[in-house]
Amino acid sequence: MSHSALGAPHAPEHDHGRPAADRRRWVVLTLLCLGQFMLILDVTVVNVALPDIAADLHLDRATLTWVVTSYTLCFGGLMLLGGRLADTFGARRTLLTGLTVFTAASLTAALAGGAGVLLGARMAQGVGAALLSPSALALVTTTFHGPERAKALGVWAGIGGTGSAVGVLLGGALTSGPGWSWIFYVNVPVGVLILALLPRLVPAGPRRPAPLDIPGALLVTAGTAGLIYGLVKAGDAGWGAPATLLPLAGAALCYAGFAVVERAGRAPLMDVTMLTRRPVLGGALLMLVATALLISAFFLGSVYLQHVRGFSAVRTGLVFLPVAIGTGIGAHLASRLLGHLGGRTTAVAGMAVAAAGIAPLGGLDGGTGVYSVLMPCLAVAAFGLGAVLVTAVTMAMAMVEPGESGLASAVVNTFHEVGGSVGVAVVSTVAAGGIEAGVPGGFGRAFVVAAVAAGVAAVLAVGLVPSDRPQIVGGPHGAH
Repeated sequence: MSHSALGAPHAPEHDHGRPAADRRRWVVLTLLCLGQFMLILDVTVVNVALPDIAADLHLDRATLTWVVTSYTLCFGGLMLLGGRLADTFGARRTLLTGLTVFTAASLTAALAGGAGVLLGARMAQGVGAALLSPSALALVTTTFHGPERAKALGVWAGIGGTGSAVGVLLGGALTSGPGWSWIFYVNVPVGVLILALLPRLVPAGPRRPAPLDIPGALLVTAGTAGLIYGLVKAGDAGWGAPATLLPLAGAALCYAGFAVVERAGRAPLMDVTMLTRRPVLGGALLMLVATALLISAFFLGSVYLQHVRGFSAVRTGLVFLPVAIGTGIGAHLASRLLGHLGGRTTAVAGMAVAAAGIAPLGGLDGGTGVYSVLMPCLAVAAFGLGAVLVTAVTMAMAMVEPGESGLASAVVNTFHEVGGSVGVAVVSTVAAGGIEAGVPGGFGRAFVVAAVAAGVAAVLAVGLVPSDRPQIVGGPHGAH
C-alpha cells in the first residue's frame, strides 16, 4: 500500500476515499501557494512604498536601498541551508519554523520606528523566507504525483510572476490608503491562518538525521550575499568600481571554496553534481533569466511611470494588473503544454514571446503611450515569462528523488532570488541617467538589453533544456 503525504495513517486507499483526499491535497496547495505568494510579494511590494518610508523614518538613499536588498540578501543567501534543513528535519517542521519567523518579522517591520529596527526585521523576513520557500516547494512535489504534480507545479510557478506584479499593485494601494506599514501588516493574518491550518492537513514526515555542513552553509551564504551585494552596488557605483568588483571577487572565491568543501565533506550541504544534470541546470538557467527579466521589467516600469510620467502609486499598480494576469495565463498554459510539447519547445517559445514583447519598448520615450504600448508589451512579455517559469520549476524538480526535493527546490529558488538582483542591477545601471534625473533617457536602452537577454536565453535553451517531456519520479510507490 502506498501512503500519500496527506493520507491519514489508518485510512486505506480505496477509490471511494479519493475525492476527500484530492480536496485536501488542493487545499494544501492553496495554503502553500499563499505562503509563497507572501514571500514573492515582499520582493516588490516595498518598491512603490519607498518614498513614503523614507519620509516617515528619515532614511537616506543608501539606507533606503538596504530596505529592499537586506531581504533578498538573506532570502537568497540562506536558501540552500533552508533546503537541507527541510530534507533533514522534515519539510513541514522547517516550513512552520520559517513561517513563524517571517510572520513575527513582518509585524516588527510594520511597527518599526527607525532604520535599525526596519532593516533588522527585513533581514529576519529573509531568514524566514529562506526556510519557508524550499520547504513549501518540497511539500508540493511530495504531496502530488504523476500528472497532478505537473499541474500543481504550474500553479506554483505562476505564483512567482503574479506575486511580483501584484506586489506593485498592492504596494501602491496600501501606501496611498492606510499607509506603508500595512504592506507588512497584511502578512500577519495570512501567516497565522497557514500556521493554524497546515499542521492539520500535512503530517510531520520522517526525520533524516544527518550532520549539518556548517562550513559549506557559511561559504555558500557568504558567496551569494557577496554576489547580490556586488550586483546591487553596480547600479550605484558602476561595474568597474571597487565597491562592485571586490564583493564579486569575494563571491567567486567563496563559491570556489564551497565546491572544494562539498567534494571533500562526508555530509555535504549539496551534491554539486546536481548542477551537472541537464534538467536541473536548464531549470536553474531558465529561472535565473526569466526572473531577471520579470523583476527588471517591474522595476523599470514602476520608476518610469512614477518619476517620468508622474503616475501615482495606485495608478502605477493598476498598470501592472494585466501583467499579473498575463503571467498567470502563461504559467497555466505551460503546465498543460509541457506534457505534450516537452520542456525545450515550451521554454524556447516562452523566451521568444518575451523577447517579442520587450523589444518594442526599446523606443520608449516621454511620449510613449502607457496603455497602448507599455502595458500591452509588458503583458505579452509576462505571458511568455510565466510559461518559462513553470517550465523551469517542472524541469528542475521532475527527476529529483523525495529525499532531495528540499535541496533541489532550494537551488531553483536561489536562482530566482539571484535572478531578480541581476536583472535590477543591470537595467538600473543602463538606465542610471534617466532614473537619477527623472527623464526618459536610458529606459529604452535598458529594455533593449532585456530583449537581447531573452533572445540569447531562447538560443541557449535549445541546447541546454532536454527535449523530453518531464517524467516525474518518486511517485506514490517510490518508483524511479
